[in-house]
Amino acid sequence: MSLVDELARLEEMRARGTLSDDEFQRAKTRLIGGPDLPPAAAAINRLRRSRSDKWVGGVCAGIAEVSGIEAWIWRLMFAVLFMFGGTGLVVYLLLWIFVPLE
Repeated sequence: MSLVDELARLEEMRARGTLSDDEFQRAKTRLIGGPDLPPAAAAINRLRRSRSDKWVGGVCAGIAEVSGIEAWIWRLMFAVLFMFGGTGLVVYLLLWIFVPLE
């Protein structure tokens, strides 16, 4: 089976609902032989602000989801960093601006 046929088959499976969009993208990347990202880069690409578990912007809950560390710990770390010259606030605001919503 040619590459075009395989891609068409994957697209058909996605259209029928057999494959989710994420599964489709992974299968397509594997089929085409795209570059595998290192774990740190893959984690950054998965980073999204949370819609459901948020106090202000959802940044800490989004980081918690990617890192596996509880959101309250991230909130505490940003609060402690805020006490040291406002660094936590600056970093939080930048993440709020540049990290997309889930």
